[in-house]
Amino acid sequence: MTQQPLRGVTSLRFNQDQSCFCCAMETGVRIYNVEPLMEKGHLDHEQVGSMGLVEMLHRSNLLALVGGGSSPKFSEISVLIWDDAREGKDSKDKLVLEFTFTKPVLAVRMRHDKIVIVLRNRIYVYSFPDNPRKLFEFDTRDNPKGERTQIRRCEGRRQWTGQRGRSERMRGDLASTKPGTSSAPFTINAHQSDVACVSLNQPGTVVASASQKGTLIRLFDTQSKEKLVELRRAWGMCGGLATPCHLTRGWDLPQICLHS
Repeated sequence: MTQQPLRGVTSLRFNQDQSCFCCAMETGVRIYNVEPLMEKGHLDHEQVGSMGLVEMLHRSNLLALVGGGSSPKFSEISVLIWDDAREGKDSKDKLVLEFTFTKPVLAVRMRHDKIVIVLRNRIYVYSFPDNPRKLFEFDTRDNPKGERTQIRRCEGRRQWTGQRGRSERMRGDLASTKPGTSSAPFTINAHQSDVACVSLNQPGTVVASASQKGTLIRLFDTQSKEKLVELRRAWGMCGGLATPCHLTRGWDLPQICLHS
């Protein structure tokens, strides 16, 4: 008997409006609609191997793929853009772009005109998808899980947020970028200890962060940099002072969701 491949999920990502989510799995890729909850499509292990990361571009036919897991077909140092609308049965017929680096890719974020690729100590921003050009790159503090960078739209502009120092967060404007230039990001001194996670709301007007201590969650206005509110997690939440790993804030909802 041949041993069946593992069916574990290596990563899960919602699309930009959270109407779909995609799962990178040991058996390939699965894409689901949120409401009603149903599978919308899949890429089998024979097509893409085991996957480490997958990112959707809204509800389009474009996917960003990064190899990973126990039996990858693609490298963990490359981001491959898969166009599911292209004809052809072979995976090579579907691959339209490739971004290759010298170190593993830990996160990918896409918009209609830009793609952000996160390594452990560096972030790259490219124009996308036609004739991709590197717009700029910058160093970050050690980011082993690639969880501290996001891009959102704010009042017609696209913004990125990330972590540079021990307790600092940066924010920049992607709307006016040109190849080889940067938009002079500013810094918010958010916490006294390491930043564990950071998240922008969908409009990009509010940024939330939590530190490694896990007790305080702070929300800041992205335009004025003023602190809006400070929340404290109670002892015993999630089994003690666990390190928070994700913050989510909706379009207009007054709630913030934290899980550890």
